[in-house]
Amino acid sequence: MNPTRSRRIQAAAAALALAALATACGGGSGDKQSSGPVTLPFWGWANGQEAVVKAFNASHKDVKLKYTKVTDQLTMQKQLTNAVKAGNAPCLVQNTAEFVTTWVSQGALADITQYVGSSKTKFNAGSWASAQVQGKSYGVPTSSAPNFTVYRTDIFQKYGLKAPATWDDFIAAGKVLKKHGIKITNYAGEDPSTLEVLSMQAGAHWYSIDGNSWKVDFQDAGTLKAAKVIQEIIDNDLNSKLSFADYAAVQRNYDNGGTATRQISTWQMAGMVQNFTKSFGKWALSPWPTFQGEAAKTPAGTNLTGSVTLVTKQCKNVQQAAEAALWMSTNTDAVKTMASPTTGNGVMPALADSQSYVGEAISEKLLGTNYEPAKKVVTDSLGTVTTDWAFGPDFTAMGAEMQAGWAKVVSKEETVTDLLAHMQEWTVKDLKSRGISVKG
Repeated sequence: MNPTRSRRIQAAAAALALAALATACGGGSGDKQSSGPVTLPFWGWANGQEAVVKAFNASHKDVKLKYTKVTDQLTMQKQLTNAVKAGNAPCLVQNTAEFVTTWVSQGALADITQYVGSSKTKFNAGSWASAQVQGKSYGVPTSSAPNFTVYRTDIFQKYGLKAPATWDDFIAAGKVLKKHGIKITNYAGEDPSTLEVLSMQAGAHWYSIDGNSWKVDFQDAGTLKAAKVIQEIIDNDLNSKLSFADYAAVQRNYDNGGTATRQISTWQMAGMVQNFTKSFGKWALSPWPTFQGEAAKTPAGTNLTGSVTLVTKQCKNVQQAAEAALWMSTNTDAVKTMASPTTGNGVMPALADSQSYVGEAISEKLLGTNYEPAKKVVTDSLGTVTTDWAFGPDFTAMGAEMQAGWAKVVSKEETVTDLLAHMQEWTVKDLKSRGISVKG
């Protein structure tokens, strides 16, 4: 892993975004620190946060957290946008790393470096960098994101299949399962993260820095390699098309054996544990499939990135908010609560010793006799996460545009390459409309 390069990219990205947007961010209510008991509004969506907030409030006399549960991360971006415009943003916000640069460029976040900087060594380098822009901390990382495949052992054994080591193996297994009415994966029409994470794994760079400009490239060799895999899966009808809008229905499909694999991180196992009734003990983990002839490499993009707790600039108690965020990410009991797929969200902590929590973050109930071997899969994945991906200054808007096009891809109204050509043109135009120098 190369966290130094990752930080350089984030620094350059932020410098360009901030300069281009020329956001005037001086002063603000966040500079005013109150004395005495304070209440800090905290927005998040992860299971287990209510319990962590309750524990925090029980152990703190002068600072209290007021938790509001938001539906999901995309809803969070919309609600936070409205709150920032209205001047009533919460103090603390759960988010994922891809949105940090965007929110900093909009002047929405407070620099909390002076309050959390001394705790840097408590976290793994990649996670710490995820909450930073231009060397400054705007939040505290809460999780890292090992990625792997979870698959139904009984189904694979029944049809003489092994866990797919490569994407070619994955497609071949999908064709066998299709003959028996089983899909190998699910592509929700509203979730284009599959395209991003496979592109990232293949070495793509949708955004990069070229001199004093952004370079946009949705059609590089890595992206096209990823597109080929996805298109073959869609063309051969190897994927379910279940929307996460009915999350319980998606989980029932996995539980009933309608779909046999998922590429996930630890936190997604929580939904399986909480919703399954039939297939406990029939699941196992295997490494994220590789591209043929390539070494293991796992993505660190979109909702696989790992979460951060951000502090907004409109907060009137920035120091207390920063310290609360730090407590939630380092208190042993809070970390264990969130790491468990039963009590929390199954997230791997962002801490430097996160490997010691692998046993907490995966479910023995779900995996049964495959639980012990799964620990090595997760631990190995922590060492193969890509670190050279840059999130552009309009990443939120780009994601929304891609989401609309992805729905057409899943329904076979257009191809993956059609979508990529559109995203190339749209993103260049969007950055220019924001006054940002761009090449592409």
